[in-house]
Amino acid sequence: MLKEHLLTEVNNNVLIVTLNRPESLNAFSPDMISNLTKTITDVKHKPHIRAVVIKGAGRSFTAGGDVKSMGQASAGQLYDHIGKMNDCILAMDSSEVPIIAAVHGFAAGAGFNLALACDLIVASDDSQFAMSFSQVGLISDGGGSYFLPKLVGPHLAKQLFFSAEPISAERLYQLGVINYLFPLNQLEEETLKLADNLANGPTKAFGMMKKLVSHSFTATLDEMLEQERITQTLMASTEDHLEGVAAFKEKRKPEFTGN
Repeated sequence: MLKEHLLTEVNNNVLIVTLNRPESLNAFSPDMISNLTKTITDVKHKPHIRAVVIKGAGRSFTAGGDVKSMGQASAGQLYDHIGKMNDCILAMDSSEVPIIAAVHGFAAGAGFNLALACDLIVASDDSQFAMSFSQVGLISDGGGSYFLPKLVGPHLAKQLFFSAEPISAERLYQLGVINYLFPLNQLEEETLKLADNLANGPTKAFGMMKKLVSHSFTATLDEMLEQERITQTLMASTEDHLEGVAAFKEKRKPEFTGN
């Protein structure tokens, strides 16, 4: 029986997803990507799941594409494979719950881009990131050409794409790409603490915040103001808003249910 390339477990209201090919630094396999897409998509049918953590087994987060299998696929097969990766990135973007990447070791190539597609990145302070595509004569896929320039600007993005040189977690933290940085021995504990806090938050509001941030890259100010106006009107009728107001008046911590 083949070892599962993707493992899942639920801790309270947090879904923990583990990329599980440690012998190849969790390089992507077709079933890993398709199962990750299905796992993220299925969250919408599981209201008890209110945050997701993606991490890697063994020594690294993920090395991204499996270089050992490159050069063997036809153009059509490669096109279909990248399409499946795109489906995964889009599922993460449209998911209404916060998704956290917990990165240790290396996040390379499409593995770097998988982390960028998450809502937050938590990393060990000794981890390394690399847009390694040019080393094998490829361009970035998995959304890197979309995410990275918006985060670090076009010049640094092109430097990272052209050179394929690793960039440290500390530098990315200073640039605002990584949200939280911890020693490796604290990474899991601190990531779960963050995920628990998010899972106990106003889930519907988080989902709407994700949509608004994504939309802001292509919308005008007028469009964003109107979108905020419409969305806020909807949010004012949620149970979580009413609970938040009541908790404020009663000087207590709100107990959000995600409704």
